[in-house]
Amino acid sequence: MINLNIYVLIGLTALFLLGGVLLALFVGFWYSFPVLLIGIILLLVYIFFGSVNSAAKHIQNEEFDEAEKKLNLTLKPDWLYITQRAFYYIMKGSIAMHRKDMKTAESYFDTALQMDLPSDNERGMILLQLANINGAKGKWTAAKNYFREAKKLNITEGMIKGQLDQFEVALKQSGQAKAARSMGKQGMSMMAQGKSKRRRPKMR
Repeated sequence: MINLNIYVLIGLTALFLLGGVLLALFVGFWYSFPVLLIGIILLLVYIFFGSVNSAAKHIQNEEFDEAEKKLNLTLKPDWLYITQRAFYYIMKGSIAMHRKDMKTAESYFDTALQMDLPSDNERGMILLQLANINGAKGKWTAAKNYFREAKKLNITEGMIKGQLDQFEVALKQSGQAKAARSMGKQGMSMMAQGKSKRRRPKMR
């Protein structure tokens, strides 16, 4: 598995591609072919995996500005591998929530929810965040519907189960205000923790 700092990955990609082109011009194509091949492989890794893995660590540490900088290094979100693309939008939603931009956060989470997620754990995280957003806006019917959808899933991640239980208890005991507060920063950080456990190329 490739384990490169995202800046190193970008630099190496440019170096191998440029070096391959120069070798082809001044020495010959067959001498440049191995160099070009490595450059192309690195470019494909960058295109299909982007900087999502790098941003995950910052989300987990609640370094949202740094996470956004890393996410902005992704060449084009629509070109990302489907799972990486889902996590890209989950992280963008988490950043928007941290900045109290609930409308943008909801849009990102809705986008991620429509994608082919790896498991019910990721779907449950998104549904909980959508429940939290709608609760914060006073839309408690929608919040409860999202919560009920999450409860139907086969969630195996202990932290997500705990968040579901907290949300349910808060709804029963003191209703709206406490339910919204019960998610807090833990809801955003648990997504990054779930992301960091996936076995994919890690680029910091």
